[in-house]
Amino acid sequence: MANNIDLKPVSEFISENAPERFIYDMPAEKHEVAISTKNLQVFYGDNLALSEGDLSFERYKITSLIGASGSGKSTFLRSLNRMNDGVATVKGNIMYRGVDINTKAIDVYEMRRHIGMVFQRPNPFAKSIYNNITFALTQRGVTKKQELDEIVETSLRQAALWDEVKDELNKSALALSGGQAQRLVIARALALKPDILLLDEPSSALDPISSAQVEDTLLELKNKYTIIIVTHNMQQAARISDYTAFFHMGKVIEYDLTRKIFTRPKVALTNDYISGNFG
Repeated sequence: MANNIDLKPVSEFISENAPERFIYDMPAEKHEVAISTKNLQVFYGDNLALSEGDLSFERYKITSLIGASGSGKSTFLRSLNRMNDGVATVKGNIMYRGVDINTKAIDVYEMRRHIGMVFQRPNPFAKSIYNNITFALTQRGVTKKQELDEIVETSLRQAALWDEVKDELNKSALALSGGQAQRLVIARALALKPDILLLDEPSSALDPISSAQVEDTLLELKNKYTIIIVTHNMQQAARISDYTAFFHMGKVIEYDLTRKIFTRPKVALTNDYISGNFG
């Protein structure tokens, strides 16, 4: 069953003084689009790193972003929850549940609770497994032990890690294997009950077995979350994603169902990339 998030939490990260032009009406039908971008451009100084990034992501699906290093896919991903703030200039619209989140009217920290992110290398805190999950929650004022216990168990179960660590919750997270640490980081993001989960090459630093465990976890999570993942692994994209977007030189070259991208791409450049005849 998909987790339905009402619109009230979204209003919490919009400034009370935000002009009406920052708010967009949602369509009357069911909200099948989780997040979308329009006229998105990203500049690092004078360098235009992303010039064409108009995409819409279907809710409760996995979308892979593929392309060579420097193609703009990670830059695009990081823009979706304002991780490029202070590093790059991002222009254009990023629409989430009827709100353009690429404006000064947005409380970025509150917005990131709805749009979580997991990075390339596992980065558990130098705390216990339990405290890794609860740290952000306690900072937000959640202090009841029973509530925290329930969130820890639920998050670790969703990340397929509970059975492996349930008797070692007070153990340092730094003692976990790479695959376990990455699933812990996913659980840490899930503890805040996001709507969308962004992952930037989450298994590139993992061995094949750990990578497969992360993939299995993501396939389970898409029943409740919209997942957008950057990956260099073509086999991974083909295995787990419903949709795939191919980036090249800061532009989205092709975006379609994954099975079409990998079997009947419409653009020769896409075919060259996925077949290895590229560069």
